[in-house]
Amino acid sequence: MSGDGQADLTELWQQRWPSCPPVGYKLRGPYRDVWVRFHSLPESKRYAEDESEYSVVLERYNTVLDELFAGADVYVITPLWTTEAEVPPSQAVTGYWQSLLVEDDPDPAFRTYCHLFAARRPWRRGCIDELLRDIADDKMAGVLITDTRMQRIHHPYDGGADVFLATSEERNRVRDRHADWLSRHPSGL
Repeated sequence: MSGDGQADLTELWQQRWPSCPPVGYKLRGPYRDVWVRFHSLPESKRYAEDESEYSVVLERYNTVLDELFAGADVYVITPLWTTEAEVPPSQAVTGYWQSLLVEDDPDPAFRTYCHLFAARRPWRRGCIDELLRDIADDKMAGVLITDTRMQRIHHPYDGGADVFLATSEERNRVRDRHADWLSRHPSGL
């Protein structure tokens, strides 16, 4: 990604989500009014144990992703978590967007940086199933999928997805369509 592309993405993020860096688990606090969480498996089961359960996980991820992004391009934003401020040279090749200091500890050995990489691609059902399966297995974390205007965000995690919509009304419509995928916990977690 060129310097202009990096700046454009950063500006878009700042316009739409100014109260939070592009770190999925931090979005829920300031944007609770447009947030909904869907669980990947019935009865809030966290991990798939067989191929039939993986089918359910991928079906739920892709159903919501289709509702949000069908026919559009998306950014798939993937993180690299390190204790180093600089992107490792082996990773600093394609799609680098920005680096964030996520945990500022006085001891440098305990500081946490998140280096973000963004790839633009046309959304089509199943196009990131391998990545979604890695997320479901907790082999990858912190991925964000967003439209190119950054109006909507899908943040899959092992056990479900946090979804951030453009308005609370849109959130309510999406939430109500998939009410059986919601947590029974009053906080929505």
